[in-house]
Amino acid sequence: MSGSPPLPHTHLSHRVPDLGALELLLAVIRLGSLGRAAAELGVTQPAASARIAGMERQIGVALLERSPRGSRPTEAGSLVAEWAAPVLAAAQALDAGIGALRERRDTRLRVSASMTVAEYLMPGWLMALHTALPDTAVTLRAANSADVAAQVLAGEADLGFVEGLRTPAGLDEVRIAADRLHLVVGPSHPWARRRRPVDGAELAATPLVLREEGSGTREVLDRALAPYGGTAAPLLVLASTTALKAAAVSGAGPAVLSELAVADEVARGRLVPVPLTGLDLSRPLRAVWPTGTRPAGPARELLSLTRGK
Repeated sequence: MSGSPPLPHTHLSHRVPDLGALELLLAVIRLGSLGRAAAELGVTQPAASARIAGMERQIGVALLERSPRGSRPTEAGSLVAEWAAPVLAAAQALDAGIGALRERRDTRLRVSASMTVAEYLMPGWLMALHTALPDTAVTLRAANSADVAAQVLAGEADLGFVEGLRTPAGLDEVRIAADRLHLVVGPSHPWARRRRPVDGAELAATPLVLREEGSGTREVLDRALAPYGGTAAPLLVLASTTALKAAAVSGAGPAVLSELAVADEVARGRLVPVPLTGLDLSRPLRAVWPTGTRPAGPARELLSLTRGK
């Protein structure tokens, strides 16, 4: 059979004391007093004495000789202390390493977000995150929803934000907001003066300025127009919301875009919304992460901020 061999099973003997007991033994030998060792480790002397006694029963030999002048190791106690010293040193190194990993995790955040979320929602969320966690270094990558999912699954992002109708396979998700697509044209386009709503059949037959396949915007539009035969051959296919808006503003053709993306241009009269009828162009915005895990550290904090908690 091919593949990696199974990891060996390591079972410590019941005779091996726990790290806390070994640490206490070394402290008693170093300080020459059970009382001083107990004080240094922040336990009571009776508790320390009971722990030493329990360790002696566990090992099966006496480890300390007690007298009014203090405590000193037996021959067996010296040997156990000698063997225990590197074990404790290794445990301290492990603890320091784990601490460094946690610190690195807690001071770095890699986010991948769909274009709409990255451009119109993420700036505010990241400002709030900086207020809450000022030492966190954030890397933000903007991509279409399919690429965001791939980056999260590949471990290239700690948290992802996608648009669209489905959660990609292999990812857990939570809905963070709702969005709706609007049909818009430039002021010079004939539809800018239109009062009669555009229905699904007419929109499906009209060449549009479109986002690329794999984007959440394109997925929602394709799904809505599927009963009408799908979208017509596009006038243009563009990979960014900004480029799509510029094309629509110039009069290149109608575009279907997030209400978040077009709000400013509509308010300034650079784009004109065209009424639609019979089409559901609503969509959820979701945060995603690998199935079976939970966002931690800054990722958890950012997720809380997006949900208003």
